[in-house]
Amino acid sequence: MKDKIHPKYYDKAKVTCACGNTFTVGATEPEIKVEICSKCHPFYTGSQQLIDTGHRVERFKERRAKAAAAPKKKKTKVRKEAVKKVK
Repeated sequence: MKDKIHPKYYDKAKVTCACGNTFTVGATEPEIKVEICSKCHPFYTGSQQLIDTGHRVERFKERRAKAAAAPKKKKTKVRKEAVKKVK
């Protein structure tokens, strides 16, 4: 490593969250303040709620149920010669 071009590295930098949680990490700054951490983040705490805008989930489930209930049609290939005779 070249001298005098790298920032000072702090092995025990103190991280403080807005919720009051503190922990230490390695960083280039001695003290870091964050708004959200793993103790208060909704994803990690399990309090996350998914918002269904436009009822997309319900519409998807309805389409799947309708497709499962309807009988599948067999696709048949029509020969070009048969189409010409009909016309």
